Amino acid sequence: MKMRTEKNMKKKVIDWKKGLLIVPISFSLLIPTSGAFAHNGENHMDKPTVETPAADLRADLGQLLSEHAYLAVETMRKGAEGSADFEASAGALSANTEDLTAAITSVYGEEAGAEFNEIWSNHIGFFVDYVKATGNEDEDAKQKALENLEGYKSDFSMFLENATGERLEAENLSEGLQAHINQLIGAFDSYVAGDYEKAYEHEREAIAHMHMVAKGFSSAITDQFPDKFENTNAVTPASDLRATLGHLLSEHAGLAMMTMQNGIDGSEDFDASAAALSENTDDLAAALTSVYGEEAGKQFKEMWSGQSRAGR
Repeated sequence: MKMRTEKNMKKKVIDWKKGLLIVPISFSLLIPTSGAFAHNGENHMDKPTVETPAADLRADLGQLLSEHAYLAVETMRKGAEGSADFEASAGALSANTEDLTAAITSVYGEEAGAEFNEIWSNHIGFFVDYVKATGNEDEDAKQKALENLEGYKSDFSMFLENATGERLEAENLSEGLQAHINQLIGAFDSYVAGDYEKAYEHEREAIAHMHMVAKGFSSAITDQFPDKFENTNAVTPASDLRATLGHLLSEHAGLAMMTMQNGIDGSEDFDASAAALSENTDDLAAALTSVYGEEAGKQFKEMWSGQSRAGR
C-alpha cells in the first residue's frame, strides 16, 4: 500500500520544470486561432439558447481555466510524492497552458498570446518552486516562491487590465488572483499536513473560482468586441445554466478519476476524495432539483450515485 507522508515526500520531489517542458501537447484546441467562436448562424434572439458565440467563449474559458486549477493541484501532489504518472500529469498541465495561450491569441493576437504564455508559465513555475522547497524543508525558498507569486499577481492583473481596455481593473483582479494562489497553496499545504478533507475543499473552491473568472473575463471580451461575438452576451440565464452544468459535470469526471486512482493505490486520501465526489453529486442533484423539482432530483441522485442498485 502506498502511504503519502511529508517524510518520504522530501526524498521524492522531482524536477518539475523539466517535466512541464518535455511532454508534447496531446489534444486539440477548443478555441481555434482562426474562425473563432463560429456558430450555426441561427438567430439567437428568437428563443433562449446556450449556443451563442459569447456563451461558447464563456464555456470554453471556464473549461480551460478550471482544468488548470484541477491539473495544478493534482500535479503538485504527484510531484511531491514522486508518482509514476507525474510526467503525464505535468504534460497535461503544459498542454492546458498552450490551449489557454491559443484562446488568448485568438482574441488579442500573437504578441498578447506570447506575453500571456510567459506570465502564465512563470506562475506555474513558482508553484513548482514552492513544492520543491516544501520537500526540502527550506522555509526561505518557500517564502521566495510566495514573493514571486505576489509579483505574478501584479503582472497578470496589469496584463488583463490592458488587454481588456480597463474593462477589468487590476486592483479587483489582484484580489481574485490572490484567491487562486491561496486555494492552490492551501490545497497542497493541507495535503502535506494530512488534512485531506481540507485539501479537497480547497481544490473544489479553486475549480469553482476559475469558472467565476471565466464569467467576468468573457463578459469583458464580448463587451470589447461585440461584432466578433455577434452582439450576444456571455452572461444570460441560459449561459449560467451551461456554465453551472459544465462546471459540475467536468468536476465529477476529475474527482471520479482521482478517487478511482486513490482506491487502486490504497492512498491515504481515498476517503477524502470519495467524500468530495459525493459532495459534487449533491451539487448536481441540487442543480437538477432547481429545474425539475424534488422528485426528479431525488431520482437523479439515486441513479447517479448508484444507490438504487445497492438497494435492490
